[in-house]
Amino acid sequence: MLVGKNGEYNFDCPIDKRLFEFAGISADALKQQLEAGKGDGEIVQWIQENGTKRTAAEIAAWSAQEEQRAPSDVETRAFFNDLHKQAGPERTDISSWFDLLDLDDYVTFGGKA
Repeated sequence: MLVGKNGEYNFDCPIDKRLFEFAGISADALKQQLEAGKGDGEIVQWIQENGTKRTAAEIAAWSAQEEQRAPSDVETRAFFNDLHKQAGPERTDISSWFDLLDLDDYVTFGGKA
């Protein structure tokens, strides 16, 4: 995003928005931190200091729910299926958004579906 190497990834997409809401931060505030050159550990620390305070149990429950999230309507399912067909149509284990993202990243960087 900032250095032009994000490919098809769109910052502040629906998945990002769910994280921002849960973490209690805004896309613009996070982008400012990224523009300052902060690394992953520094970003996590910034979120912990500036976002909504969450317990380990809340984080684990939210993460588990997000890992299982799948398209919830016909139009989104069609979009999901189109991406799945492009990345690895023979893969029958792709059912959640994170499954699809993992597959797409793997194939994009040279792996075989």
